[in-house]
Amino acid sequence: MVACPVLILTQSSILALLAIAVDRYLRVKIPLRYKTVVTPRRAAVAIAGCWVLSFVVGLTPMFGWNNLHAVERAWAANGSVGEPVIKCEFEKVISMEYMVYFNFFVWVLPPLLLMVLIYLEVFYLIRKQLNRKPSAPPGDPQRYYGKELKIAKSLALILFLFALSWLPLHIFNCITLFCPSCHKPTILIYIAIFLTHGNSAMNPIVYAFRIQKFRVTFLKIWNNHFRCQPAPAVDEDPPEERPDD
Repeated sequence: MVACPVLILTQSSILALLAIAVDRYLRVKIPLRYKTVVTPRRAAVAIAGCWVLSFVVGLTPMFGWNNLHAVERAWAANGSVGEPVIKCEFEKVISMEYMVYFNFFVWVLPPLLLMVLIYLEVFYLIRKQLNRKPSAPPGDPQRYYGKELKIAKSLALILFLFALSWLPLHIFNCITLFCPSCHKPTILIYIAIFLTHGNSAMNPIVYAFRIQKFRVTFLKIWNNHFRCQPAPAVDEDPPEERPDD
């Protein structure tokens, strides 16, 4: 119960980043049909699906994929009797097979690689559109795709920071599983853990500084729920430019 919440929250972050990447791809790929494809109902289903998957993945150790049997075997091998004494530390409780084979190789690495491919395709499509000669001012495709390019760069930065923050710890997990005798400097492990926690602190700052809609929403939450004052009126969703086909 102590170890699983961090697994749930980490997985929800990854799946949320993947959902956002797919959303940006659809905005660039099918801008004229985007609002008919990505409806509020479908968005809500996607968000709910991300959280359900996160709970399933994160709570898997609670259903038996943990180190309990290994601890019991070691306890019996030492000639001890009664219930084994379990030290409540992450690596003592959570199986490294679960962390590497299931968590990292299935639910962390593939989504990250998929997001990289999606953003590469997004940048390619945007650059392709921006390099076209604008045919007429009313559609303003340059402005539309310029805005999408800025948002895509911000989200790609968030993805890069996430990978930079979490991959070191997963690499240490791989070393622990595949090379148990290898020496892992304690200071490097603490730095890797610090990076994972720091990522959670960095994301709101990056969102707020780079993306206006997030900045406006954060200010609204702060004013409404912490300062107990209504937020000043802000044009947070100006009329959306639609590119000409």
